[in-house]
Amino acid sequence: MEGNIIPYIGGEEEKSEKEPLRIWGEIKDGVIVPAASPVITCQCIRVPVLNGHTAAVFVKFRKQPTKEQLIEKLVSFKGVPQELNLPSAPKQFIQYLEDDNRPQVALDVDYENGMGVSVGRIREDSVYDWKFVGLSHNTVRGAAGGAVLCAELLKAQGYIAKK
Repeated sequence: MEGNIIPYIGGEEEKSEKEPLRIWGEIKDGVIVPAASPVITCQCIRVPVLNGHTAAVFVKFRKQPTKEQLIEKLVSFKGVPQELNLPSAPKQFIQYLEDDNRPQVALDVDYENGMGVSVGRIREDSVYDWKFVGLSHNTVRGAAGGAVLCAELLKAQGYIAKK
């Protein structure tokens, strides 16, 4: 893989397009019913880096926000893990980086001990409204740390208790 880019990862594109809709969906009669929107499309390309998933994101809004409004909403976002001050939760979940050459895996993947998300290059798009680059740590945030944070949240909300 070193020195190479692989333009296909089996199952990754389908998962990336469907999983968020399941999260935003609802449970009816014990079955997850995915949300109908937003419409998500993607193309996944494997780039040989040790840690980090980078995404080029294109979005369209019902109401056209300004760049400043987008950045403010991103950096001020607080989810339940931040509100509960959970041990694994990043203090600031999303950082916005002003430099055009950021985020970079080598410089930004360990933001908030790998549990935060870095966003950069927000700019207007000629087809959608806005586009940007996002970076997260695929093992710390995505797998291991994400599982720990989920367990902390379940415990904090009373779903997990000592026996």
